[in-house]
Amino acid sequence: MEKILIAMSGGVDSSAAACLLKEKGYPMIGVTMKLYDNKDIHEAEEKSCCSLSDVEDARNAARLLGFPYYVFNFKTDFKRQVIDRFIDAYENGETPNPCIDCNRYLKFEELYLRAASLGCDFIATGHYAQIEEKKGRYLLKKAADPRKDQSYVLYTLTQEQLAHTIFPLGLLEKTETRKIAQAHGLLNADKHESQDICFVPDGDYASFIRKTTGKTYPEGDFVDTQGNVLGKHKGLIHYTIGQRRGLGLSLPAPLYVMKKDLAANCVVLCTNEELFQKEMNVKEINWISADEFKETFRAEVKIRYSHKAAYATVIPDKNCAHVIFDEPQRAITAGQAAVFYQDAYVIGGGKIV
Repeated sequence: MEKILIAMSGGVDSSAAACLLKEKGYPMIGVTMKLYDNKDIHEAEEKSCCSLSDVEDARNAARLLGFPYYVFNFKTDFKRQVIDRFIDAYENGETPNPCIDCNRYLKFEELYLRAASLGCDFIATGHYAQIEEKKGRYLLKKAADPRKDQSYVLYTLTQEQLAHTIFPLGLLEKTETRKIAQAHGLLNADKHESQDICFVPDGDYASFIRKTTGKTYPEGDFVDTQGNVLGKHKGLIHYTIGQRRGLGLSLPAPLYVMKKDLAANCVVLCTNEELFQKEMNVKEINWISADEFKETFRAEVKIRYSHKAAYATVIPDKNCAHVIFDEPQRAITAGQAAVFYQDAYVIGGGKIV
């Protein structure tokens, strides 16, 4: 029988996934990726994943289920592939999604290679998504529970990775996942979910970037779309497209961040109506349902994790595409991912520019 490496964060999802695989009789190795130390993210206390309590929760689940468990040190890779990319994106006026980079470069690249070296045939995770094989091609599909679907952050998976990956929770709802963990007596069955970026547990991205880089980011002007100066901003890394709160301005009517002008070091503000656009460009696309798309096609497109997918026409050009939405979409943001769906399947995805 195939041997599986199960990635375990210490949370209920990955532990319940391990339970399901154990019930099917698969030989397994449990692994937690050590991504950083608290000093690396400027935290005095352990508030996020990679804490000692998370490692112990994962270790206890593996011990209870009866398979070997290890902690692998991926701190150097995580800094290079996730944290450094996160900082670089903000410094270049983008708003990144580091969870996508973590999946791409750590879970399904570095850990995938480690699994192969340990003689494992598959990697399994607690992600809510599905993989189907049709006519020799592996397809990524939305989870059965639309409230938990994580296919958006998995669009970078290659055919080889999809062929050797298992998502045991793809057909389950969260309540069912907790019941599985409870039935197996796991201590983390009722553990709360983390909502923040793991290495910025307090949500203050700008402070994290300043502390990590040791840099200062100069103040500049807030301007409206006519170029009128409205006040001073604290540095471009503090803002993202569509932001209203935290501007520190007293305005007669609500204004939102429309654009960050790196050359002029200014933040352009606009009305809510001016945030809506019908077109965008996408680069670095990973196509999943085919090796390449040459013809224009219709799809539902998500422009951020929490965005409700909207119908659009996609005009592909190798690993890039121009997207024209049927209806204008709010706050299309450079650096975020655009993911294309047809029915419940991920056609591909890339980075908004």
